[in-house]
Amino acid sequence: MGKLAVKYLGLNLRSPLIVSSSRLTSTPGYLKEAEDSGAGAVVLKSLFEEQINHYISTFQSAPGYPEADDYIASYLKSHSVDEYLNLVRKAKELLSIPVIPSINCFSSEGWTGFARNIADAGADALEINVFFLPLDRKKTSADSEKIYLDLIEKLKKTIKIPIAIKIGYRFSNILYMIDQFYMRKVEGVVMFNRFYEPDVNIDRIDIVPASIFSTESERRLVIRWIAMASAQDFKIDISASTGVHSGADAIRYLLAGAHTVQVCSVLYEKGIPFLKEMNGKIEMWMDKNGFGSIDDFRGKLNYRNYVKPVIYERTQFMKYFSSED
Repeated sequence: MGKLAVKYLGLNLRSPLIVSSSRLTSTPGYLKEAEDSGAGAVVLKSLFEEQINHYISTFQSAPGYPEADDYIASYLKSHSVDEYLNLVRKAKELLSIPVIPSINCFSSEGWTGFARNIADAGADALEINVFFLPLDRKKTSADSEKIYLDLIEKLKKTIKIPIAIKIGYRFSNILYMIDQFYMRKVEGVVMFNRFYEPDVNIDRIDIVPASIFSTESERRLVIRWIAMASAQDFKIDISASTGVHSGADAIRYLLAGAHTVQVCSVLYEKGIPFLKEMNGKIEMWMDKNGFGSIDDFRGKLNYRNYVKPVIYERTQFMKYFSSED
């Protein structure tokens, strides 16, 4: 293993750069290109909870969305669960880097037992991408949090491979939730999920999708919370996601305390081989600053280690302008 080597979810990675779940991890050809370009691991394109539940004949539409039935049924025809398991097997045959399947879910009902099939197909770990919109005003934040925790407990009883949970930042207390994940022996947390967002087209007077790709400016929120989470007592691996567009962005996340950095949007723009340039940037920066390994500087600027940690606590402009430089 070279100087970029890291451990994530108990797995040995040759680089902290992981190609995140997307179309770019949906075929053996893309996966091989990612390995050849220097990826440390790959997260396969997500399998959806609806697909699994349909497969095991317990599918039910998300409550309140019956119009989604036709779309989901059509999608299922061309994206079968069997095909996904075959992708896992093929990836394990083809690649020497870790293969991490992904499941996109919003509940713990029905599908969790199928995770064993994914583990049996050879997966090195499992990433679960959990989110649902809390639309019921009579339910509390504790009700929402319980869905996450119940899901984890069911999965931990089902599979032995490491689990990473990909979350959004819209919790009332992010650090509390990560601590709860750790107490339930979750090995990793991915911060943060990037969600579909609607926008308004005033010319068409219509709702339209916002850009599906991240921007560099989105990294700042992620940096704050990774810096806070990596300084806590819980020992859980952190993978940074969103706003990664260069090797420099990856370095920023590692300095904040991330163990790995997931890359997606920039690879659509510049191609999968751009990973080579990103790895090269990290290595050159390490040489310039005298670091022999990622662990030599990982978390150097997190909340615990930074000389002025109060900077991570600033949320209002008045606090910023009234503080000393």
